[in-house]
Amino acid sequence: MTFGDLALVGLAALLGPALSLVRPLRLPVVVGELAVGVAIGRTGAGWLSPAEPTFAFLAEVGFALVMFVAGTHVPLRSPVVRRGLAVGVARAAIVGLAAVPAGYAVARLFGTGHAALYAVLIASSSAALALPALGEDASVTAPGASMVAQIAVADTACIVALPLVLEPPHAARAAAGVGVMAVACLAAWAVFATLEARGWRRAAHNVSEDRLLALELRVSLVCLFALAALAVRTHVSVMLAGFGLGLAVAAVGEPRRLAKQLFALTEGMFAPLFFVWLGTSLDLRALAGSPDMLGLGLALGAAAVAVHALGALTRQPAPRAVMTAAQLGVPIAAATIGTRLGVLEPGEETALLVGALVTVAAVAVASRRASPPAGDVAGPARR
Repeated sequence: MTFGDLALVGLAALLGPALSLVRPLRLPVVVGELAVGVAIGRTGAGWLSPAEPTFAFLAEVGFALVMFVAGTHVPLRSPVVRRGLAVGVARAAIVGLAAVPAGYAVARLFGTGHAALYAVLIASSSAALALPALGEDASVTAPGASMVAQIAVADTACIVALPLVLEPPHAARAAAGVGVMAVACLAAWAVFATLEARGWRRAAHNVSEDRLLALELRVSLVCLFALAALAVRTHVSVMLAGFGLGLAVAAVGEPRRLAKQLFALTEGMFAPLFFVWLGTSLDLRALAGSPDMLGLGLALGAAAVAVHALGALTRQPAPRAVMTAAQLGVPIAAATIGTRLGVLEPGEETALLVGALVTVAAVAVASRRASPPAGDVAGPARR
């Protein structure tokens, strides 16, 4: 990858925010970035190859950072969120149970034999997409808090379950990898909590601020990359490393300065690079020649939206129920790991991503209608 390629990625990434400002589209930034990636990648002009090693590695760094930031956005310390935990867990359980027959039906319809994988995908949510759209509502209102709890539970459960359903013959190895990552993230939380309790983190923060050292950002990146290396070594996705570390930081309390630095680093470069790379990796031409795989992608997306919409039966506003169907990290990890393991059929990895894009489109529409109830406070959507 050359500096010219990097400049092209940066230019493509700029078109994402530009498309999000066009009336009446108001597309999420991620949709614009994906669309531009499709145009310059395998489906379109072919200017950038997703298989280029440096490009692929930087994209994986971006994926880890996106999931890290998503984890830090889960307001674990909010009393309102803790009070909404029971409702959120119950709704996540209802969706999870309904996803099982839905996954079986889709697998049976298309003859892939991947019912368990589809059930996990259908049940999953995306904190990276849904939580920023809630803004302040996520931590100051009961409806927002229960939605946050539901998304966090679904996200975590599906991230943990994904390695197990992707390679059933090696489920024990996958479970061991997930267990190692869980222990590592808990250890990171214990270290962070100790540093916070003894005032060492505050002291380092003051020195860093006075001397412009960015110590907290450096430490966070070291921890993230170390956990990502462990994830690769234990055959699980870097998604688990990023999200787990983000939860550890959120549980202790993320300093505002660190949040701004992470936002600048992630949104300024690595997240756009990742989503452009993801767009370049989509081979929509192959889907055009394989109607079954295109149908599979559309069916997975529609099933996810329909199953999550069941939240309306529990007095959850319908637009908010649909917003919980947002998929991002889990389908991406499923396509990536599944392709590497050779357990997916030709074109199936693209179908999984098409299903995720269907949910993104549904969430984009639902978020416009999800006006906060009286007394709620709504913040701007980041993505």
